[in-house]
Amino acid sequence: MSETSGLDRKIRAVIKDHGRLPADIETLPVDADLYEAGMTSHASVNLMLALEAAFDVEFPDAMLRRSVFQSVDSIATALSELGAVAS
Repeated sequence: MSETSGLDRKIRAVIKDHGRLPADIETLPVDADLYEAGMTSHASVNLMLALEAAFDVEFPDAMLRRSVFQSVDSIATALSELGAVAS
């Protein structure tokens, strides 16, 4: 499970730097809605670009949906699907 918590920490660091949340990302549960926590659609685009850089992936058009970037958990799922999580 340390891999998941490492992934969680890395995702939270990117969100903290690029998500422009008024809430402290460290205190939000993994399934908290980032949009309800104050992330704008503009910030979500910046977050997507930062995630692509941090994890060396490219989100395909099919994944460019609000639900993919809605929570730490949904981002982790998407990154796992893209093979960004080391096995």
